[in-house]
Amino acid sequence: MLDRTKINATERVTTLVRQLLAKRSIDRPVGPDEALSECGLTSLDTVNLMLAVETEFDVKIPDRDMTPANFRSVARIVALVEALLGASAAISA
Repeated sequence: MLDRTKINATERVTTLVRQLLAKRSIDRPVGPDEALSECGLTSLDTVNLMLAVETEFDVKIPDRDMTPANFRSVARIVALVEALLGASAAISA
């Protein structure tokens, strides 16, 4: 059975990454496990990506989780978002 939530989150994060790349005139596919720095994202782009992810998923990323490791790839970002959303659901339950 397909996990549509994960596919949707992956597509959403990939779209955010591609939008940032487009601002740098980079038009290329981005694989889920591909290093975003190798795709052309700068450290400033990564900060903008962190902010965009917070807005897109309506989450607050704690300072301790704003690390280069958590924003290394689309898959790592999706894992972080899922963990934050899961923690949010547990708190409100």
